[in-house]
Amino acid sequence: MAHILVVDDEVNIRKVVREYAEFEGHEVTEAENGMAAVKLCLENDYDLIIMDVMMPRLDGYSACKEIHKTKKIPVIMLSARGEEYDKLFGFEIGVDDYVVKPFSPKELMARVKVVLKRAAQTPEAPVQEKFTFEGLDVDIPGREVYVNGEKVSMTPKEYDLLFYLVKNRNIALTRDKLLEEVWGYDFFGDDRTVDTHIKMLRNSLGEYRKFIVTLRGMGYKFECDQ
Repeated sequence: MAHILVVDDEVNIRKVVREYAEFEGHEVTEAENGMAAVKLCLENDYDLIIMDVMMPRLDGYSACKEIHKTKKIPVIMLSARGEEYDKLFGFEIGVDDYVVKPFSPKELMARVKVVLKRAAQTPEAPVQEKFTFEGLDVDIPGREVYVNGEKVSMTPKEYDLLFYLVKNRNIALTRDKLLEEVWGYDFFGDDRTVDTHIKMLRNSLGEYRKFIVTLRGMGYKFECDQ
């Protein structure tokens, strides 16, 4: 099974996560702050990190950025704060999932399973398709997006979401469908995850955000003439 690094300054939180993770067959290493987590990641390899945001010495966001400078390890962030801004910032720096305290250990383990499964998947062969929608150029095999000739830098999940929307253009897509296809979630998905990433994606596309249409009470659609 997986080797998980659990990082939290609260001993009881680490204990609970360890018990549930070990019950699922995972190996667990603990760290009490972000600085210790960064040091451990330099010395060892982990399949997943479960990390608190607010910690002494070095907070979770800063620790995540430091770790990702050298290793691409999936991260599930724990936080007592559930504001959209916090989630947006987490996703922008490469966090894979965000769980708000207090949380259900069983649900956390379900999310661990999903993130590990996604990380282990072999990338599919690239689809040889490029699209142009007015001044928006979408190069799926090259994983590049240009707005009026300027290359746009987006998070990995923004690219995945845009590419899925484009490949299924003019098709109404529910939030659950997007969660299942883009995130790999099924029952444990959160509609707000989709809404947050759509907001980020629209900001990245500028004037061409108009192609992403909100379907009230349902989901979204990439609407175009093609």
